[in-house]
Amino acid sequence: MRNAFIIALFLFLVVGLLSAQNAPYDVFPEADPPYYRVRYDASKKTGELVFPVNYTVWIPDGVETLRGVIVHQHGCGEGSCKSGLTGAFDLHWQALAKKYDCALMGPSYEQPQAADCQMWCDPRNGSGDAFQKALVDLGKKSGHSELATVPWALWGHSGGGHWAGGMTLLYPDRVAAAWLRSGVPLVEENPDRPTIKTHQVVDAALQVPIMCNPGTKEGVTVKDGRFSGVWPANQTFLKAVRSRGGLIGVAIDPLTAHECGNQRYLAIPWLDACLSARLPGKGEAELKAMSSKGSWYGEAFLSKKAVPAEQFTGDKANSVWLPNEHIAKKWMSYVTDTVVPDTTPPPAPSNLEVEGNELTWSAEADFESGIARFIIERDGKVVATVPDKSKNNFGRPIFQGLQYSDTPSNPLVKMYFKDDAAEAGKQHKYRVISENTVGLKSSPSQ
Repeated sequence: MRNAFIIALFLFLVVGLLSAQNAPYDVFPEADPPYYRVRYDASKKTGELVFPVNYTVWIPDGVETLRGVIVHQHGCGEGSCKSGLTGAFDLHWQALAKKYDCALMGPSYEQPQAADCQMWCDPRNGSGDAFQKALVDLGKKSGHSELATVPWALWGHSGGGHWAGGMTLLYPDRVAAAWLRSGVPLVEENPDRPTIKTHQVVDAALQVPIMCNPGTKEGVTVKDGRFSGVWPANQTFLKAVRSRGGLIGVAIDPLTAHECGNQRYLAIPWLDACLSARLPGKGEAELKAMSSKGSWYGEAFLSKKAVPAEQFTGDKANSVWLPNEHIAKKWMSYVTDTVVPDTTPPPAPSNLEVEGNELTWSAEADFESGIARFIIERDGKVVATVPDKSKNNFGRPIFQGLQYSDTPSNPLVKMYFKDDAAEAGKQHKYRVISENTVGLKSSPSQ
């Protein structure tokens, strides 16, 4: 009897281990409205995606017709792929999406660590088709069928930058703008990476605003190591596009290597400028062309100075294209020390509810600087902050935390506080205040 139990236990553990190895990534957080999710299994058909994939989308409340979709694409490797599970839940990126009645999508490819990342980060290997299928299916789920046809704003990190850049070159008429963090598509053959297929820079892609965003330790100031080839690849891509008049720029992160750092504080306002100029108006279908009026140029790829286009006297093929003066000034701050200035306070928290000594509330992120923490007041005095200590190993401390691929920590933190010091039986008055990542505070919640 005892031997039979041991054998059964052994079989149970073996089956459990095999199931864990073959199980999909944890689907967390739950995708309840306004979130929607689809998952596709791996395909064995030639040319189709060889990895399973999740797509989660967030739809802003009250939007009747979506104008676009912002895609936040993680990088290569199992850890980065799993980080994509929270991409659509990022409050700061949601603020950008909401401003333009756009959906926010976070893909999560289920790539094993040692597998070939090119099998998804090259969109020609099935991920481009899977993405477009997801837009159709998520449109049906959410009741927004227009999701299948609206323009795309693409953000990608590492292999996600390779994917976002590849999608821009393959579908330039669909892409409103593309931000490529630490990864670009290959446009010339690389003898060191002969298995990576090149892309062609078509004329239509020259009209799509693109920003390349490598870390300085990826080949600019640090010339060796795992990521030293990032900057040379960026240079090749920049010259291929800019030499033909393409609307492309580069913002060197002066503090980082491959991690995302503080890039969102430039990426979000840059995408804001591009979406404002390019998204179709009501009743229109096609993306608008970027106006050349008001553009600025960074004096060289590694320059920290930009001037109005009419004052530029250098080589345009080696210059940095910037859409306007507002972005040029933010760019000059970012490439100097990443301290992008912000003088406007965040929105006040709302929907504060108190049940006993437990508080819950809602809040939207400050558009420029996100949310660092919440300040809790009881009877007019500060009693706590949520979180107690904001942490972020990759940049400014923020409320939701930050993973390597610029997505919130998993599991998501909640807007919740339990006041263990409250006096039993006494009625207290509570207020909650948002504080953004440059230290500016909101008005108190009502």
